[in-house]
Amino acid sequence: MTERIDLTPGYSVCRVINGLWQLSRGHHSDAVPSLQTVRRLRRLVDAGFTTFDCADIYLGVEELLGSLLRDLKNSHRDPAIVQIHTKYVPDRSALATLRRADVVTAIEGSLSRLGVERLDLVQLHWWDYDQSNYVEVASWLSDLRNEGKIRCLGTTNFDTTHLEDLLVAGIPIVSNQAQHSLLDRRVEKNMTALCRKNGIGLLCYGALAGGFLTDTYFRFPEPHPPFKNRSLTKYRLIIDEFGGWDLFQKLLDVLNDVAARHTTSIAAVATRWVLDRDPVSAVMIGVRSDAHLEDSLGVFDLRLDDEDRDRIESVLARAEGPLGDPFELERRPDSPHATIMWTDLNRQRDSGSSA
Repeated sequence: MTERIDLTPGYSVCRVINGLWQLSRGHHSDAVPSLQTVRRLRRLVDAGFTTFDCADIYLGVEELLGSLLRDLKNSHRDPAIVQIHTKYVPDRSALATLRRADVVTAIEGSLSRLGVERLDLVQLHWWDYDQSNYVEVASWLSDLRNEGKIRCLGTTNFDTTHLEDLLVAGIPIVSNQAQHSLLDRRVEKNMTALCRKNGIGLLCYGALAGGFLTDTYFRFPEPHPPFKNRSLTKYRLIIDEFGGWDLFQKLLDVLNDVAARHTTSIAAVATRWVLDRDPVSAVMIGVRSDAHLEDSLGVFDLRLDDEDRDRIESVLARAEGPLGDPFELERRPDSPHATIMWTDLNRQRDSGSSA
């Protein structure tokens, strides 16, 4: 049975969220037929994994989830059993000139692509804090919430200082989506304290580091670019920040021992470790199919004890990074982490091109 949590009173989500960035056009070289994908997503719902994460910039994904909702309805099941978290990610080039009408148009676009009257959770992303109108944009989203077009508001990849700005302005933020894993503990520097103080749930992505924190890479020779998708490129950089491939393999050695002790997988241990951190509400696991369903279900049966955590911590204590606040490296123009970010995807959708 899956675990659930109230993100806000009366709104329950699965603690393992289906992250669908891997189904975005341009992310992966393999194209998956939509009908086949809808059937696989339906099997996730049937198993209790009812919460999905997408974004307006995940090209084609909101439309795919709209098809899933129609499939459920056509099968005489209530589509309301599914929770869909999307994001509002205005293009970096458009931040300075954003108007309220632009925000309304973006939210109406997500409503239309999903085929719903109200969005469950809209998470604001902001590329450049030098463009200081993020509080005003968040207030426009709050207005749309008051109008009934949005149920809950969250943020994604906000750092601690700028999330606090929204809270001071009275924006009703219920969650912040941030990268968090055994390899990347930047949220624990300042963000977790702010979230605990304000009752904000952390929705964590990258728990499996794009697949690196799995059995696949245990005692695996060090890989080098080019990689087959953007996730592997992104998280290979995180491994470098963590301390390099040798230290990463030492971590996998410990995770493999812990997994064997509990008759489970490295992926389950890595996911459970994040779920156990306070105030983590849920972890997002990237899915392209239902192939890892059994592995995901195993997370809910797993309980790490003090011996497990101490052994894991003995390796984490040797980590060199990553340093700074969440998404700080990815936001810095001179950082290699920034080079893999696509910051104008809405314009690409409008022009009909794929990344």
